[in-house]
Amino acid sequence: MAAVILFAIMLTGCSQAETIPEKYIEIDGLTFSERAELTYAEQFAIDRYNDGYSVIHTMNGESFLLVPEGMEIPDGLSEDIVVIKKPTGNIYLAATSAMGLFAELEKGEAVKFSGTKADDWHIGYARNAMENGTMLYAGKYREPDYEMLLENECALSIQSTMIDHSPEVKDKLNELGITVFVDYSSYESHPLGRSEWIKVYGEMTDTSELARQLFEAQSDELSGISENSTGKTAAFFYISTSGQIVTRKSGDYITKMIELAGGENVFENLGDDKATSSVTIEPEQFYLQAKDADFIIYNSTIGGEVTTIDELIAKNELIADLKAVQNGNVWCTKENLFQETMKLGTVISDLNSIFTGNAEEKPPVFLFRLE
Repeated sequence: MAAVILFAIMLTGCSQAETIPEKYIEIDGLTFSERAELTYAEQFAIDRYNDGYSVIHTMNGESFLLVPEGMEIPDGLSEDIVVIKKPTGNIYLAATSAMGLFAELEKGEAVKFSGTKADDWHIGYARNAMENGTMLYAGKYREPDYEMLLENECALSIQSTMIDHSPEVKDKLNELGITVFVDYSSYESHPLGRSEWIKVYGEMTDTSELARQLFEAQSDELSGISENSTGKTAAFFYISTSGQIVTRKSGDYITKMIELAGGENVFENLGDDKATSSVTIEPEQFYLQAKDADFIIYNSTIGGEVTTIDELIAKNELIADLKAVQNGNVWCTKENLFQETMKLGTVISDLNSIFTGNAEEKPPVFLFRLE
């Protein structure tokens, strides 16, 4: 019994931000100057020292020392601290959510290798770079082309949390001298916490001030929205190629963006609050919960972009009887929505625009109305 209690305590104690040290790490020869201010993000911290050195801490307990170009690695550095030498370049990026952040910082050229194929990119810079050969496909996160990475002197791999399911790949990359940095933006509880990860990549590429400005612009999008509910409800979903209806679990960042925009997600109690993935629901359940929704928002990122209401109805005839369809309040996401991590403030503003009936005066960037 005692062992069970101890195990439960251990699980409770492993909450997301508790593995980030509350205090900076003392490093011989360096003087601590400040911890970067964060507004929403909880899954990383940045400590800055003299002469341009800084340490990035992530929620899995890892710490990365960024060493400025031309500077030395401090003597006696703890083996627990991973070194990343600047300038960062020849990066193997297997975390698609980070590409938009590098592009916004105008540092897309730092990414030389992609874990995503050209046709699967919806970020203009990445697609163009792969088509013209300045960015190369080096295999998915679980099957990287080690030979290509070594031949081209890749020293840094930025991975999503999916790498945790392939620890042997992480070990192999480290064995080859390729540092693995895991992006935990998907663990952020607030949507803008994901956007705030631009500060991590700003720190890596010496564009921290630009990163701060870009994040503040997204934060301002949210501050311009009234905290009052619009009273409007929305059904966010897509229909798979097999005809299944798929929506987001409760607590997912999409549902939180709907709430921050003043709306209410009609699909409730789907999975526990900490779940962040999708869930398939039966057609009958979908109809009962979505039939009176004020708005339908169709997720084209996975379900494929549709251009008319008739195309959507062809996927499932139940959709024709929904209140939102009959009132012409059917919207579709653009395919780049989930890759534009830096623009989540804009997405929230878009949602608020349609909930408040201001879409004509303030046309959404990531949504379009189906006719």
